[in-house]
Amino acid sequence: MMSSSEVSDRFEFLQTLVTEFQDTDSEEAKEQVLANLANFAYDPKNMEHLRELQVADLFLDMLTEENENFVEFGMGGLCNLSMDPECRDIILQSDGISLVTNCLSKQREETVLSAITTLMNLTTPASRSQITEPGILQCMLRFSLADSPRLRNLAAVFLQDCCTEEQVRQAEQQMQGQQTAIGIPLPKD
Repeated sequence: MMSSSEVSDRFEFLQTLVTEFQDTDSEEAKEQVLANLANFAYDPKNMEHLRELQVADLFLDMLTEENENFVEFGMGGLCNLSMDPECRDIILQSDGISLVTNCLSKQREETVLSAITTLMNLTTPASRSQITEPGILQCMLRFSLADSPRLRNLAAVFLQDCCTEEQVRQAEQQMQGQQTAIGIPLPKD
């Protein structure tokens, strides 16, 4: 157990990071803070503080930024937060699925891997139909053919764990019907 002073120190430290992010104009400083917050989101001890500080919303806001580092760290942070059921619900309520889905078309493999993992973490009985819609499944089928072993394997796990065989079969049929259509490009290594 942590003492109450440790808990309040931890909260104050995280609050300082969030404030620094909001107050600084330096892109580099923002990147550093985002990377730190994303790492802290990995530790369950920080979840309550991160929820209180609305860090999920901050990460979600990063997904639409021009700066690829902001997107990558925001996506990585959400990926970590999405393991916590309460944070998962916050992300789902904030239109998180569509924001995360948009990151599947990013150039950076790290961002894409975090997006796939986040979608898996966000899958609930209520959200499953949105997460396994045909566009996402076709994207995963393309990723399952990628050169990158990490991307291939994670896409395969998504298709296996989140989808029915029937859904995958339908998505494959739809893809065969539109081989001429331009799909989401694979991320560059």
